[in-house]
Amino acid sequence: MEDRAKDLTSQAENASDAFAKDLRPRRFQEYVGQRAVVDSISIAVMAAKKRGDTLDHALFHGPPGLGKTTISQIIARELDSQLIHTSGPALERPADVVGLLSNLKVGDVLFIDEIHRLPHAVEEYLYSAMEDFRVDFMTGSGAFAKSINLPLQPFTLIGSTTRAGMLSAPLRERFGLAYHLDFYSTEELAQVVTRSAGILEVDIDSDGALEIARRSRGTPRISNRLLRRVRDFAEVREVGTIDKTVASEALEIEGVDPLGLDRLDRLYLTTLSKNYQGGPAGIQALAATINEDQQTLEDVVEPFLLKIGFIVRTPQGRRTTPEGFEHIGLPPRLDGPTGQGTLL
Repeated sequence: MEDRAKDLTSQAENASDAFAKDLRPRRFQEYVGQRAVVDSISIAVMAAKKRGDTLDHALFHGPPGLGKTTISQIIARELDSQLIHTSGPALERPADVVGLLSNLKVGDVLFIDEIHRLPHAVEEYLYSAMEDFRVDFMTGSGAFAKSINLPLQPFTLIGSTTRAGMLSAPLRERFGLAYHLDFYSTEELAQVVTRSAGILEVDIDSDGALEIARRSRGTPRISNRLLRRVRDFAEVREVGTIDKTVASEALEIEGVDPLGLDRLDRLYLTTLSKNYQGGPAGIQALAATINEDQQTLEDVVEPFLLKIGFIVRTPQGRRTTPEGFEHIGLPPRLDGPTGQGTLL
């Protein structure tokens, strides 16, 4: 029974990956948004290809769901190279990274997701690999210890992280290309929704695409997920073209409000505003009150609430802004979001 459940889980994950892969653009020309990043990296890719050289190591950082993995796949495709995909937590021991590096061929692209989670002992092996295309490791111990130098084929390392500040300085400085991916505009997300709807053969008008885009928190991954939910709603209700009304009704059922805040966002905002009177409150206290992981709040919930100005971070802790109070229907605090207390 356990094996059967594992098989079903694996099949569901593979189907989800295949779906995401189908919607991902395959070339730079198809990529929507992040124009400054795409223009810069495409020039670097074309220059490296023209010289017959390997591309400089590249680092992409920013909130999740903005296209870091997609751009990495496009880079490998544009270079006519093989993409080897792994993640920081998967490389637990130095032997893991040495084995991976030694199997790379000339021009291969090694993509490490969540690179900030690499163990320090593993990270040190990347220093010489990135700079000199070699790794040095020790065999034996004591009087029989011996240093072995293993030459590597020239390759390109692409790192992806949602927390660039957690990367060590020696590793960060070895990336010749570094890009920050920012949230998408509503218009850009509407283009993403329209493109994905075409691939999924979903009939949607411009107003329907804009309504989904407005509620997507500036993130293409979320816009594609919401499009699937709206598609399900339209199929069950047997409506024709997805317009603004259909999209709005479907997303209200999903618990996504007109600004894109979901149930967890509103719970965070309500807890901070009611339980802590708008703050200041520490993130650990908020996580304990909400019964949610602290990193989830920091990486998933807070970036968007900060972007739209509903909360602020102060030295004393998180505070709700007047706009945040207004969104959940509460009167704002008179002392404002500056962290200045009222006199008694």
